[in-house]
Amino acid sequence: MSEADAVTAAVIIIGNEVLSGRTRDANLAYLGKALDAAGVRLREARVIPDDAEVIVETVNECRERFGYVFTTGGIGPTHDDITSACVARAFGATLHRNAEAEALLRRHYRPEDVNEARLKMADVPEGATLIANPVNAAPGFQLGNVFVLPGVPRIMQAMFKGLRHRLAGGAPMVSTTVAAFVTEGAVAAGLAEAQAEHPTVEIGSYPFVRNGRLGTSLVVRAPDAAAVEAAAVAVEAAVRAAGGEPMREDG
Repeated sequence: MSEADAVTAAVIIIGNEVLSGRTRDANLAYLGKALDAAGVRLREARVIPDDAEVIVETVNECRERFGYVFTTGGIGPTHDDITSACVARAFGATLHRNAEAEALLRRHYRPEDVNEARLKMADVPEGATLIANPVNAAPGFQLGNVFVLPGVPRIMQAMFKGLRHRLAGGAPMVSTTVAAFVTEGAVAAGLAEAQAEHPTVEIGSYPFVRNGRLGTSLVVRAPDAAAVEAAAVAVEAAVRAAGGEPMREDG
């Protein structure tokens, strides 16, 4: 599968608490790896505020540009959880109280704990398909190519595993890492040659410090395992030419 034919995705991380630094996002790394395994190329991630106009605009832009869009955050019971209403606006759909979602919530909570704030989590756009929540019952939903998920990592991950079968991806990405105690500057020319010789493979360079020594991790990625191996051999040759000793690492 060529890059032009690749199934693509974007992640929209919604929340003032992420932008302020009060909450550290853990969802992007998980989704990046999980989508790779599903044969879906994550092409863009955005962190945006709890602002209705920004959410609507971003959802509409991303759903036109990418095969799939995943939003995280903003579907809880409080006043600032506005993602569901904004996604409904983006699609021109009516937000309504979903009977199935309401039943799930009523079964999960004791009768005396059911209130309008909690039932708000059953409000989803007309035409949406629910995404099951095995942790605390409050569902997410899919509307078109947009998947609306919570921001709590443990819950988001459990829900993603349940929707994984809905994704029509291509070949999963294969990757290998060549690490060496050489600087990026020393190996840059050799890497450029390796990339030119293997244009269907992504070669990324990431510096590190281990035990006080500066080095570089060179990550080789593509859907084709044979192409990855051929490019990795070229990268190893570039490392040796730069005076380093290459070490293979997982992924």
